[in-house]
Amino acid sequence: MSDNQAGSHQGNAGGNDPEAVRIPRRTPMACQFCRGRKLKCDGRTTCANCERRNIPCIYVPVSDQPK
Repeated sequence: MSDNQAGSHQGNAGGNDPEAVRIPRRTPMACQFCRGRKLKCDGRTTCANCERRNIPCIYVPVSDQPK
């Protein structure tokens, strides 16, 4: 290994890279459409998936759904 390669690994050890410590956030609840299609829901009032398809974005708590 050359000195240049070893030095590049030390640069990330400082922890200054914001991408390395980014923790993904979970949406507390997915809308009915995203839940049915198993899509990633962003949790907004009208999520991006429903907005793109121009359909109503409805949130129903899991405990209120029929089995």
